[in-house]
Amino acid sequence: MSTTAARPRAGARAGRAAIRASAPGGPTTAPSASRGSRLMAWLFLAPTIVGMGVFTVIPIVASVLLAFFRWDIISPPQFAGLDNFTEMASDPTVRVAFGNTIAFVAVAVVLQLGVALGLAVLIQDRLPNWLRVFFRSAFFFPLILSAASVSIFMKYLFNEQFGVVNWLLGTVGIPAVPWLTTPFGSATVVVLVYVWQNFGFSFLLFLGALSSIPQETYEAASLDGATGWRKHRHVTLPLISPTTLVASVMAIINALQVFDQPYVLTRGGPGDSTRTAVMVIFETAFQQLQFGKASAIGVVLMLVIMAVTALQFRLSKRFVFYQ
Repeated sequence: MSTTAARPRAGARAGRAAIRASAPGGPTTAPSASRGSRLMAWLFLAPTIVGMGVFTVIPIVASVLLAFFRWDIISPPQFAGLDNFTEMASDPTVRVAFGNTIAFVAVAVVLQLGVALGLAVLIQDRLPNWLRVFFRSAFFFPLILSAASVSIFMKYLFNEQFGVVNWLLGTVGIPAVPWLTTPFGSATVVVLVYVWQNFGFSFLLFLGALSSIPQETYEAASLDGATGWRKHRHVTLPLISPTTLVASVMAIINALQVFDQPYVLTRGGPGDSTRTAVMVIFETAFQQLQFGKASAIGVVLMLVIMAVTALQFRLSKRFVFYQ
C-alpha cells in the first residue's frame, strides 16, 4: 500500500516540476526571454537612435568644429582659430541681422501668444463643442502648409499695384500702401504672415489647457465676486501658466530661427531691414562659400537660443504654478 500510494505522489511532483520548467517565466527560459526582449527593444530604438545621430548629433558637432576653420568646399579646410568669430563680430550685416531677429521675436511672439490665448478663451467660453472642433481645424490648417508657398501667396496679396489688400483699402478710400518696398511695411508683412501661419499651434495648447480647468474653480471664483477679466486674471492665467511656459519657449525658439517668410517675401530688404540671422547664415554659406564663418554665426545663434531658454525656465519659478 505504501509503495502504491507513493507512486501517485511522485508522479504529481514530477508533473508540477515539468509545468514550472515549461512555463514562460520558468528558470530555463528566463535568460533567453530577457535577451530576446532586449534585442527587440534595441531593434525598435535603432531607427530613432541612428536618425538622431546622423541628422542631429553629427551635424551639430561638425558645425561647431567647422566654426574654427576656413572652408570654401573647393580647397581643404584651414584652421582659423577664433578668426571667424572676430570677423563675424565686426560684420555690420551680422549685427543688423541679429538686431532684426531680436526685434522680430519681441513683436511676433507677443502677437502669436496673445492672439492664440484670446481666441482660445473666446472659443472655450462662447462657442458650442461642434464649433470648437471646426475652429481647431481651421486655425491649425495654416501650420501644415509649406511656409514658402504661403509666403508666395501672401506676396501677391500685399503687392502694391495689384494686391487684394490694397484693393480692399482702396474701396474705403485709403491710398495704396507700399507694403513690400518700405522697411516698416515689409517688416509688418513678415510679422503678420509669420503669426498667421504659426499661432494655430499655440492656440491648440491653450485650448487644451483651458479645457482641463475644473468648472468648480470658476464657480467658486464667481461666489467670491470674481467676474469677467478678474476671473481670467486670478483663475485662468495661473492655472494655465505651465502651458504658457511651454508655448512661449517653443514660440521663441521657432521665431529666432525664422527664415522662410522674410526670404520669400522680401529677400531681406529693403536694404537689410528684414534680414534675419538664419538668412545671413544661408547667404554666407551658400552664396559667399564661407562655411566656417557661417558655422560661427550658427554657433552664436545656438548659444543665444540656449541662453534665452534657460532664462525662461529660471524666471518661470516666479509665475508658473503647478497644481
